[in-house]
Amino acid sequence: MAGGTGTQAGAPRETAVALLVKRLSAQIVEGALAPGVRLDEQSLAEAFGVSRTPVREALAQLAAMGLVERRPHRGVVVAGLSLERLLHLFELMTELEGVCARLAALRMTNAERARLLAGHEAARRLAEAEDVEGYADANRLFHLAIYDGAHNPALVETTRDVRNRVAPFRRAQFQVHGRPSLSWGEHDAVVSAILAQDAETACSAMREHILKVKDAYRAFAHLGAPEATYP
Repeated sequence: MAGGTGTQAGAPRETAVALLVKRLSAQIVEGALAPGVRLDEQSLAEAFGVSRTPVREALAQLAAMGLVERRPHRGVVVAGLSLERLLHLFELMTELEGVCARLAALRMTNAERARLLAGHEAARRLAEAEDVEGYADANRLFHLAIYDGAHNPALVETTRDVRNRVAPFRRAQFQVHGRPSLSWGEHDAVVSAILAQDAETACSAMREHILKVKDAYRAFAHLGAPEATYP
């Protein structure tokens, strides 16, 4: 489920807890642990090479972050979202990312623009190769670069928080055939506007992109997303 990590049983308990939180939260946010999946303390302890005590503490921290929840007769499971709640979050994500793109067009440094373009070109090769996992990772870095390029820490923090709640669902879109190439084309419109310092076009292109992300996820769910997606 979680995979071995090399965490040592003899490590200080606080360090073990921190590592567990970091690695489990990454797997949840990136979609490797899907909503509804049960997180068994003993199985996690064995997978990570620690006792059950740091696992229990890590799960408590993840619950406080809203990433897991405790359910009667099932124990701790990866938290899920209702479809209505998910669509509300996508609506919010659309506006937040639009603002990020607008500000990035005005505020990105030349070095940041160069890195954005380089990452965008690397993503094109992944899309052409139909490397779904590689493109999903590149897609995440693309969006994070634009958040950071907005140079507004409060906006970045808020946008990252919302993204973390919908990240597993955003990643699922790439299971729809041909979606990485379509996504890259949408990114291209955003990048072109940012490089031209056209703030309003960057904003509208990003908003349109996130709306298509939402539609792609709904197509994925309709075509057979796992039942655990809506626990």
